[in-house]
Amino acid sequence: MKMKTILHKSDTRGHADYGWLNSYHSFSFANYHNPERMNFGVLRVLNDDMVDAGRGFGTHPHSNMEIISIPLEGDLQHMDDMGNSTVIKSGDVQVMSAGTGVSHSEHNKSKNEMVKFLQIWVIPNKKDVTPRYDQISIKNIETKNSLYQILSPNEDDNGVWIHQDAWFHLGDYESDKTDSYSIKKEGNGVYIFVLEGDIVVNGQNLNKRDGYGIWETDSFTLHSNSSAKVLVMEVPMNN
Repeated sequence: MKMKTILHKSDTRGHADYGWLNSYHSFSFANYHNPERMNFGVLRVLNDDMVDAGRGFGTHPHSNMEIISIPLEGDLQHMDDMGNSTVIKSGDVQVMSAGTGVSHSEHNKSKNEMVKFLQIWVIPNKKDVTPRYDQISIKNIETKNSLYQILSPNEDDNGVWIHQDAWFHLGDYESDKTDSYSIKKEGNGVYIFVLEGDIVVNGQNLNKRDGYGIWETDSFTLHSNSSAKVLVMEVPMNN
């Protein structure tokens, strides 16, 4: 089995600057359309968003999508028509199964600081499920210098769960550390997104906000060339 890879350097991402919102798209989204970058398996959207103080996304609908938000800096206010009104901040992970349909809004709660967060959409393996919302703090499960799970298909596992055979891990590394990852489900691929620093994955150098997809392999090794933070998303490749 020969491993397949795809490299998305940070400066090749789609970009939208609305003044109040500065957003980078790893895959096609809104006005950014690139037929070569529609998805990585069931990973459909990976947006790297920066929202000005006091601004945000007005109420808008979603359906049949698993939506994961990971705040990197600042406080994000979430409201939806399921009755949830919550604030998520760095160290939290939020998930919403849109299913039959949900409307929500997201705003920067701060009046003077920017909020930075990742919004990730995963195509579900079940349609028209009952919409649901969940958020957790990952403070009690995070580890240093090794990947730790923040999302899985299983309700009783570490992290949040979604309607898909997907596993997400975060890693926070000091310089010159080595780690490895084994694929959880045969046929899945992994999309690695570098949040901070410089890493090497199976010989490929990756820098801040680079994305790297790997499939048709059962494992990979990761080495940090500096202090680094990384998000590893394992997803089915057939969407």
